[in-house]
Amino acid sequence: MKRFTRFAALALSAVLLCVACALPASAAGTIALSDEVSVSADYDWTRFQGKGVTLNVYNWGEYISNGADESPDVVALFQQLTGIQVNYTTFDSNETMYAKIKSGAAGYDVIFPSEYMVAKMRDEGMLAPLDLTNIPNFALIDEEYTDQAYDPGNRYSVPYMWCTTGIIYNTTMVSRAPTAWADLWSEDYTGDILMFNNSRDAFAIAAHKLGMSINPTTPAEVARAIEDLKLQKPLVQAYVMDEIFDKMEGGEAAVGVYYSGDAITMIADNPDLAWVFPQEGVTLSIDNMCIPVGSANREAAEMFINFMCEVDVGVANCEYIGYSSPSTTVRQNLSEELRTSPIAYPGDEVMDKAQLFTSLSAEINDELDVQWSEMKSYNAGGNAYAMLLLLVAGVTLAGFNIWRKIRKKMRANY
Repeated sequence: MKRFTRFAALALSAVLLCVACALPASAAGTIALSDEVSVSADYDWTRFQGKGVTLNVYNWGEYISNGADESPDVVALFQQLTGIQVNYTTFDSNETMYAKIKSGAAGYDVIFPSEYMVAKMRDEGMLAPLDLTNIPNFALIDEEYTDQAYDPGNRYSVPYMWCTTGIIYNTTMVSRAPTAWADLWSEDYTGDILMFNNSRDAFAIAAHKLGMSINPTTPAEVARAIEDLKLQKPLVQAYVMDEIFDKMEGGEAAVGVYYSGDAITMIADNPDLAWVFPQEGVTLSIDNMCIPVGSANREAAEMFINFMCEVDVGVANCEYIGYSSPSTTVRQNLSEELRTSPIAYPGDEVMDKAQLFTSLSAEINDELDVQWSEMKSYNAGGNAYAMLLLLVAGVTLAGFNIWRKIRKKMRANY
């Protein structure tokens, strides 16, 4: 966090006067918004006061500290600090968010796509370039998570959180704990498996199992993984996203696949649940903050992104949602339980085998979309039943034709 010099304080004091009573200073160079959250004072948070600015923020569900369970209400604190109103809505997958914006839904100012979706939306001209001078807290993001192939130079994105994928299971409902992605093809778990309801994450599971890259480059690679998902489908109870919370916490399924941050939340709510990093490797996912090209409030949107990168705000979000921060400074300020969590911050034995999604070509994207849709509608049992009906119908028709010929011959002889 940038510190606040005495001379800077004098220069900025007039600007902050309008919020000084409501927002008392805590330590030198900070503004206290609550008992838990203070923000840097060497940033002009008030330049939109009284201007009637409204931001439309579109984020993943359950992906921000929102005041529940005595957590800080991050959006309310931002509104209190800046005078900017926030309309906050949520989505359940990258594909849902993409489809809504691609269809022409206008007015979104800040969105939270994962790395591969950043690249896709960037390539399709759907993202506005960022002015990082309006986001000085970008400096708090570790270099390990910046300047990635999906957005060189971070021209369009600022990392928000990261996670890995893995298997969550109910220890009271399985006789054998899963240890590998391949276990999700075991008949031991028939009807008790929850799979991702999005093409990239589901494809990645099959790819890990088959020893392939999670980023296919040919239609044949897509087909190979999708065929394996078809073989698994009779064992799957449901393809889900946020529905997994109720199902796993309520004991409706024995085994599920999801994101590590959400696993921490589910395990906290149901201690019978446990987590495993599959031995074949995991997917590393980096979620980002971006501004759609149609935003009419880009500077205010950049202020929101900068606010989300404040250390105390980052801590509040991590503590509430369980995801991992791309900022070492934030991690150092987390509770010991979360800071040392092997789920949130796995060791090298896990991360050395992690793969990061990259952007796919338009051809491969289309191929994956088509084959994923076919897989979802595929019904091995239903197809076999249909073939049986056709076979019976064919035999019946053939028998009927033979009988007609016999009757005709009998009548002729008569």
